[in-house]
Amino acid sequence: MKNTPTTTPDTPDRGDSAGPRRTGSVPPRRPGNTARPSAPVPAPDPAPVTASDPASASASVTSSAAASEADSTAKSSAIMAAGTLVSRILGFVRTALLTVAIGSTAMAADIFESANTIPNIIYMLLAGGVFNVVLVPQLIKAAKKPDKGSDYTSRLITLAVLVMAAATLVITLAAAPIMVALTSNWSPAMLTLGTAFALWTFPQIFFYGVYAVLGQVLNANGRFGAYMWAPVANNVVAIGVIGLYLAMFGSYQAGGDQLAEWTTGQTVLLAGGHTLGIVVQALVLFIPLSRLGLGLKPKFGWKGMGLRSTGKLAGYTLVTMMAGNVVNLLVARLVSGATEARASLGEASTSGGPFEGLDPAVVEASIPGLMALNIAQLITVLPHSVFVLSLATVLFNQLARSLHRDDVPGALATISRGLRNFAVPMMFSTVVVLVLAGPLGRVFAGSSETAAASAVAIGQLLILLALGMPFRSAHIYLMRLFYAAENARIPMLVQVGTAACTLVIAYVASIFMPSWTMAYLMVSVFTLLHVGQFVAAHMLVRRHYGDYGSGEVLDAYLRTGVAAVVSGLAGALVLWLIGGYSGGFPWSTIITALVSCAVVGLVMMVVYFVMLRAMRLPELTEFLGPLARKIPGLAR
Repeated sequence: MKNTPTTTPDTPDRGDSAGPRRTGSVPPRRPGNTARPSAPVPAPDPAPVTASDPASASASVTSSAAASEADSTAKSSAIMAAGTLVSRILGFVRTALLTVAIGSTAMAADIFESANTIPNIIYMLLAGGVFNVVLVPQLIKAAKKPDKGSDYTSRLITLAVLVMAAATLVITLAAAPIMVALTSNWSPAMLTLGTAFALWTFPQIFFYGVYAVLGQVLNANGRFGAYMWAPVANNVVAIGVIGLYLAMFGSYQAGGDQLAEWTTGQTVLLAGGHTLGIVVQALVLFIPLSRLGLGLKPKFGWKGMGLRSTGKLAGYTLVTMMAGNVVNLLVARLVSGATEARASLGEASTSGGPFEGLDPAVVEASIPGLMALNIAQLITVLPHSVFVLSLATVLFNQLARSLHRDDVPGALATISRGLRNFAVPMMFSTVVVLVLAGPLGRVFAGSSETAAASAVAIGQLLILLALGMPFRSAHIYLMRLFYAAENARIPMLVQVGTAACTLVIAYVASIFMPSWTMAYLMVSVFTLLHVGQFVAAHMLVRRHYGDYGSGEVLDAYLRTGVAAVVSGLAGALVLWLIGGYSGGFPWSTIITALVSCAVVGLVMMVVYFVMLRAMRLPELTEFLGPLARKIPGLAR
């Protein structure tokens, strides 16, 4: 569950907060209690120095140093971004192959997805925030000592290993009751298979912890690339495991009884293989870690390590992360009810009900569960991850610099600039998902006879989620203004409020809605709350800091929206011509779906670009950035 409405910062916050402040005020920095980002944040371009500047010589030296630092951080960011992109591409390949192996709207698929998702959420709930918020500043501080932090790092890794090992052991031993607590209406046979999966996947919690703490040690010592590239190894292992599974057991075929036909060998290979990927992801970090020359070894005694001095801001951030992950667990539990309902509806289709007269296998495939929901979230979060986060990381540093020198107008200008630039990719991506929802769903629907029905189910979720994509990105960026001002209390309040609304709306609505609609319910709630979060963030920013040029921002979104709709109409026409609305070419196989997405997407991109050029939208040139500077024609 990766798309639950959240305000958790992607870049760790800095320092402490005294709570909400009046418009224009900036929280003071507290010496000795400021955290640093766990990832490099590129500095803004240095201001030009003119000949009339009395300090031009000194400024020139400073500018050169800043330029050198910017080049270094830009290189690190590029390495990290490349690792993230490659990992995401391989993740898509892994997901597509997994649906071929076990289906996307099938019972075994949902059971496995539940058991394989819970470890990640539990790790984030137990220790993820601690590792990212509490340990990072301590590691950076220790790295500046004469021993380069060897003693501190050794003690920290020893502590993390012991704590995570104990927690993992307890949670794994409690796999059966945990599966009962975090699923809804599962039959004994489903719980038995789910527990079997969990016994193999819950050990991932330990290796997630090892990966996180080793990654932060590397980041604290300026080795940023390995942490972002390690998941590539995980995905490579997972893809190999799924390939072996297909060779040994074949692909998923609709019909039959998955629970009765499932074997121990399938459980060990599928669940154990995915855990092996997490093990490799953690262990590969020992290679760059050994090259730091810290001479790390097991060390005990943790008094005086400063683990308690996290400050209010870190405490607020931990609460924010905990709220989001509790919601993830409870939402997954609610959606799991669709898994049992799917089989019941298939049987009922022969004797009445809303699906009377349809093939039971088709009926079952048309009901989205946890696997389909996670696939839809994986697709819709991609534009935000690729386009928004990269630019937001750069702008966050500028926000912090402006607020630390009490330049509120400058910070608001940066907020306005970012939101207007985000309009270019996000409005286009939203319309792309709306137009290509069916073919995109087909890519991840597997290869069984009922793949088209599964694709429709995924596509419907995509349409509902796509409507909230621009609001989600805009809200997260607006919240960064408070983090830059070292005020994590307001984002925490927004997140806790959102979490409470999510659970109340979802669980109250579930009383009146059939269990097979739970995935539809949740994506609708997500989209509704993304809009609500944006409205709340907009009002809070204006209240505390003033207007950020919201009229200009709205104008940018309206104009890019018009261009995106026109490109969408062109794309829909092409999709119609190749049979996208009549079960033709795009629905035949995964390959034809990919080809259709590529062709229609290219047509839409060309039309969108031409429309924005005709509008002379300044945000287009700014968003294209370095590419526009290298290709003069793009800047005109």
